[in-house]
Amino acid sequence: MSHFCIGKHSHKVPLQMHAVHRKKLVEKLIGANAASNSVVLIQGGKFKNRYSSDNEPIFRQEPYFQYLFGVKEPDFFGMIDIHNNKSYLFIPRLPESYAWWMGKILPPSHFKELYEVDEARYVDELEKVLAEELKVSLIYTLKGKDADSGNWSKEAKFPGIEKFTINNTLLFPHIVECRVFKTEEELKLLRYVNKITSEAHTMVMKKTRPNMGEHQAEAIFRYETYYQGGCRNMAYTCICASGENGSVLHYGHAAAPNSKELKDGEMVVFDMGTEYHCYVSDITRSFPVNGKFTADQKIIYETVLAAQETVMKTMKPGVSWPDMHRLANRVICEELKKHGLLKGEVDDMMKNHIGALFMPHGLGHFMGIETHDCGGYPEGIEKIQEPGLRSLRSGRILQPNMVITVEPGIYFIEAILEPAFKDSSKNQFLNVERIKEFMNFGGVRIEDDVIITQHGIENMTSVPRSVAEIEKVMAEGRKEFP
Repeated sequence: MSHFCIGKHSHKVPLQMHAVHRKKLVEKLIGANAASNSVVLIQGGKFKNRYSSDNEPIFRQEPYFQYLFGVKEPDFFGMIDIHNNKSYLFIPRLPESYAWWMGKILPPSHFKELYEVDEARYVDELEKVLAEELKVSLIYTLKGKDADSGNWSKEAKFPGIEKFTINNTLLFPHIVECRVFKTEEELKLLRYVNKITSEAHTMVMKKTRPNMGEHQAEAIFRYETYYQGGCRNMAYTCICASGENGSVLHYGHAAAPNSKELKDGEMVVFDMGTEYHCYVSDITRSFPVNGKFTADQKIIYETVLAAQETVMKTMKPGVSWPDMHRLANRVICEELKKHGLLKGEVDDMMKNHIGALFMPHGLGHFMGIETHDCGGYPEGIEKIQEPGLRSLRSGRILQPNMVITVEPGIYFIEAILEPAFKDSSKNQFLNVERIKEFMNFGGVRIEDDVIITQHGIENMTSVPRSVAEIEKVMAEGRKEFP
């Protein structure tokens, strides 16, 4: 049996996993009355140089192609003969010069054996195989718009495709639905990525010190995940925000490259995830730079933690994800009222979306081959156009084998709060003077990755969460790494 494996210390992913995915898709398509003598044709990612350079950036496979075939190399096509459940790979015919720079040119038989497919041929044989050997009546291609990102999937194109009858509407909703519900091998892989990511976050927590750079925290995380787990790529741009930067939800981008110095007395928001075989993790931890929470830091942190724990205790099959977002907002409002930042009736706060002033993003998102994985809004489920909820990345009812993040947060964002201070529908609930004491605070986010089980959840994330646990681990880190 073939495996994907970076090294002896890393996880062995059986490539037979992708055959299971193909079978799962075939069963759905047959159930949807796929035409006889029809095939699925899907195009892998294309290799691209960086701008005008011949620099070789690390290639990442197109997600739907990865799901079905698990191929590392670019410029492949994949095909499934639906009613015979036979799989084909079509590989690029490479020039001789490839061997000078990139290594041996391997024949189709190598990829047939490696990726455990029934046939492997060259891309320039695609038309011949379809027309002469299989005599297909219909080709199903992938075309669909992701309801969350608004991006379109990549539809297969090759010279001669215009000679065939194409259906580009049936495949997309069924393959999306397949990806929403993880197989057991996918769950093993996601647990592994979470384990490596959790250990790296804990090491960052142990090694964080005043006067080090945000980028140095990122460097520790990158080192640990690659050295210990073979995770070469990050799942997304690392967010290593300290102080006020913690209120910038997607900090860490090119114009804000984790470049600030960590200051004694500040909080940090470290949102970092890695990937292995294109399957990802997404974990956030917030903690004080110096390892000791102040009274105000503890208020905000424990409010977010209460929201997360309440949601996770409530999550189970049959529960509405938008209702979990509302529950998180209710807990945040209740706790902030208890600590004097809000006033009035919590029910009225909910009607006026006060929680969204402090948590403008959604509670969480599906996760798998992509950080914001597909399927959150299938046909028939519309986004709720209310503050906070409009940013929620899934409107589904939870079901077993879904994988989702739970990431409530509180942020003191001037661009949101200053207008609210002047809005009579909002400011009646705000203790403005008390909130202004937090305007340089930044924020707190706590994010774990969970599997929906038959009766609740399995939390794959194992980084310290309580105030006591965090302070203990950071104190140990100061002894371990003086």
